[in-house]
Amino acid sequence: MMIALMAAYLVFLFAIVRLGIVRFNPFWKGSPFIVLLLLNLGLFIPMGWGAPQGPALVVRHAVSIVPDVAGEVLDVPVMANTPVKPGDVLFRIDPVPYQAQVRTIEAQLKLSATRLAQMTQLFERDSGRGFDVEQRQSEVDQLKGQLEAAQWNLDKTTVRAPGEGYVTNLALRKGARVANLPLAPVMAFIDTSGTIIGVEINQIDARHVEPGQEAEVTFKFAPGHIYAGRVEGVLQAIATGQAQASGTAVMPKAIEAAPFVVRIKLDDAEVARRLPAGSTGTAAIYTEHLKPTHVIRRVILRQVAILNYVNPF
Repeated sequence: MMIALMAAYLVFLFAIVRLGIVRFNPFWKGSPFIVLLLLNLGLFIPMGWGAPQGPALVVRHAVSIVPDVAGEVLDVPVMANTPVKPGDVLFRIDPVPYQAQVRTIEAQLKLSATRLAQMTQLFERDSGRGFDVEQRQSEVDQLKGQLEAAQWNLDKTTVRAPGEGYVTNLALRKGARVANLPLAPVMAFIDTSGTIIGVEINQIDARHVEPGQEAEVTFKFAPGHIYAGRVEGVLQAIATGQAQASGTAVMPKAIEAAPFVVRIKLDDAEVARRLPAGSTGTAAIYTEHLKPTHVIRRVILRQVAILNYVNPF
């Protein structure tokens, strides 16, 4: 935008000199530098405070799918990058060992319940001991708990989608053996129920940004389009300001003014849902300060949107 304004001024200067309206004296020769200084001090620097702009990134929550039980995979009905709903089957594990465990505990529970009933009858007829009744009752309670755990394991042989989303980079196949180890996920599930759009704003420009302010975003994924939104909040911490417990003393390092991250929400929820995770773009936030600069920022953002057709960076 600055280049366009300077080019317009140079054309204007050339015209008035060519037409003889002014003489091309040292003042007019140095006027482009004066105009450049005025534009920076009076427009472009204040615009960063009143309408900051920064790179935007679409982020989604990813869930590492780790089965709760181990076994051989019998079926993988889910397809990669295909939308699924909460509860849809992702894959099934061979349930036979867990079914056998359930039947075994059910048989033990049935026998223990019968013995409990017999001991209770004997105790009521003063022919048995109360201790035997309590012991049998304890056995029944323990077996009921074991049966619940065994039934839970059996239910977990069918792994279901934890929410609305899709599975990506699917490599799991029938016949593979999976284990219930936290460090051995078998697939990545991308949750599309919520879309996070983060914008990096320089620290010197972020002081006027507040929740509820108007924002606009353009994405490389959709060149030429501008999407309206609102500021949800400014993240109150970044990694460089995080302190973690350790057994070492403070390690001095260079301190840099890393940008803050502002989270925005698009007005059109359907557009936000369709954006692929990792989509990048440029966002502008219109604060309550220096509102005359908002017009220039809107023009600049639309220039960026058009340039997205040819600019891959």
